[in-house]
Amino acid sequence: MTNVDSLVLGGGCFWCLDAAYQLLPGVTKVTCGYAGGHVDNPSYEQVYTDTTGHVEVVKIDYDPTKITLERLLAFFWQVHDPTRTDGQGLEDIGTRYLSRIYYSNAAQKTAAEKSRATEQATLTKPIATEISPLEKFWPAEEYHQNYFAQHPERAYCAAIIKPKIKKLKTAIAHGTHGIHGN
Repeated sequence: MTNVDSLVLGGGCFWCLDAAYQLLPGVTKVTCGYAGGHVDNPSYEQVYTDTTGHVEVVKIDYDPTKITLERLLAFFWQVHDPTRTDGQGLEDIGTRYLSRIYYSNAAQKTAAEKSRATEQATLTKPIATEISPLEKFWPAEEYHQNYFAQHPERAYCAAIIKPKIKKLKTAIAHGTHGIHGN
């Protein structure tokens, strides 16, 4: 059986992160969900109020023999703006869209801190991404899972996610880094 590890990340709308991480070879599953809040098994409607303390996140299951934790973290800095303190882009504003890395063990914490320091050295603005222990991951409702692939024609998907995915595919194909923002 293949060894599978998991990493939980928040960086704006979970639909964007879901679509982005599905591009990477070695990622076996991406699950949209919520982490970091004080309400058990929150609904999207509850999280949307920005009163539960939850962040929209993705749980990335991956095969560490095919993709490293370090590569997943390096990609994280490319798929969103980690310097934002109020969310992402023009539309995804609020605490539910904050940049977060949730670690499950000491190795993930160390890797996350090292990755953040490496990325910070390339930026002029301070990184706002918090690194916190994962207390609980709550899967989002089924209609949020694999949303972009199921609804590419919807306005948000066409205007926000599609251009980001196109840019990421180009970067992956060329092995380039340094893509920041939305």
